[in-house]
Amino acid sequence: MGAPRERGFTLIEVVVAFVLLSLVLATSFQIFTTGLARAGALDDRSRALAVAQSQLSLAGMDQPLKEGESRGETEDRRFRWTTTITPSDDRPDPSRPVQSAFALFHVAVRVDWQGPDQHDHSLALATLGLGMRQ
Repeated sequence: MGAPRERGFTLIEVVVAFVLLSLVLATSFQIFTTGLARAGALDDRSRALAVAQSQLSLAGMDQPLKEGESRGETEDRRFRWTTTITPSDDRPDPSRPVQSAFALFHVAVRVDWQGPDQHDHSLALATLGLGMRQ
């Protein structure tokens, strides 16, 4: 009878195990970092949406709606907004003028920011508002 053979892993088995482990870890790391980047982009988009909604709600609050454009930025200077107010031409029959003291205005807000990916992003919202005819 021969000497008892020791049981264990061969060098090739150990190398294959390390290669598989490194592939799994690299893939997991890639998925994790992509998820974090998307979460950051989603957070920026939700903040931009909040800025746009607040600017839409402020239009016509301090001053009556009138044609024009206003600009500003958030306190942290990450988001820049532009509010544009134009007269709306949504009358049923343009040949017949409407006899009213009120006019319909188109209010549009655009929010611009630079994302963590160093690309420029923007979000736009619009609504109609009722103001005094000029």
